[in-house]
Amino acid sequence: MNDTLIESQRIKSNGTKLRILYLYQHLVRHTDADHTLSTAELMKILREEYAVKVSRNTISDDLAMLHDCGLNIEHYESTQNKYYYDGQTFDLAELKVLVDAISASKFITQRKCDELITKLLTLTTADNARKLRRHIYVENRVKPDNQNGYYVVDAINEAIDTRRKISFFYTDFDMNKQRCPANGGRPYTVSPYTLIWDGDYYYMRGFCDERQEIRNFRVDRIYEQPKILNQIAVMPPDGYNPTEYSRHVFRMFDTDEPVDVQLLCHSAVMKYLIDNFGTDFESEVIDDDHFKATVNVCTSSTFYRWVFGFTGKIRILAPQNVLAEYKDMLRKALNEE
Repeated sequence: MNDTLIESQRIKSNGTKLRILYLYQHLVRHTDADHTLSTAELMKILREEYAVKVSRNTISDDLAMLHDCGLNIEHYESTQNKYYYDGQTFDLAELKVLVDAISASKFITQRKCDELITKLLTLTTADNARKLRRHIYVENRVKPDNQNGYYVVDAINEAIDTRRKISFFYTDFDMNKQRCPANGGRPYTVSPYTLIWDGDYYYMRGFCDERQEIRNFRVDRIYEQPKILNQIAVMPPDGYNPTEYSRHVFRMFDTDEPVDVQLLCHSAVMKYLIDNFGTDFESEVIDDDHFKATVNVCTSSTFYRWVFGFTGKIRILAPQNVLAEYKDMLRKALNEE
């Protein structure tokens, strides 16, 4: 008799736990401040979807207990109480921004992109998830074919944290659009300093043993997961500041040290200078249509292409060696010696 009573109490206890769990899960997955459920609606859902019968008083007590436990179950009163979950980490607009950023990323493969978006959609209600899916546009976005990106980043971060060198093979593309080994098929040995996102791509910046200089490597071009070596990394130079460095480069394959360059600019291009350099650069009005700007920048071919793209609305004035290098690049492009 006692055994039967104990078993009955156990079944009743388990039933109570399951009822409260079902109730909480449904509120999390299907409600927010704009999508509420009444006591009667919750009773119907428990009965039809979970085969759990419950009285109005019991479900009200369950909801009050969830609220008292700090589980973000809220309600407001109208003709009848309406309940909803108020603990979503992100609102719909924030999730839309994150989904768009992942979709647009040229570092994340399409498969991993789909996986991440699916995970993000679990952070909102089912109704909001359907809205987000209807607004995801990924057509014609160039995605990498390197499926090892996450493992590459993980190894680089571990090497940075433990101050170890890494060894890896780097890739390029041949004229048949096929990946091929760079550096003559030999691995690079690098002391990684930081990972920087720039121009839709992820870059590792660090000291390269083979070149004996600090260089940048695009993460999606690293073939397979780097090997973490049992060698202490070369320490960054005094005053190394990746944030400061990233302000002076147009793309992360720029490797020269930044210099001050004086530009003569048409008034229409001020917004483009601010896009690239922020507002912290010297400028001087010359006339109604022109201003002079002094920017601190790495003078690589990337910078020269940027200047050329404005078809004369940005002109290099100084220093003379930078102007001479720009003119030399233009002559080479025209095949003129």
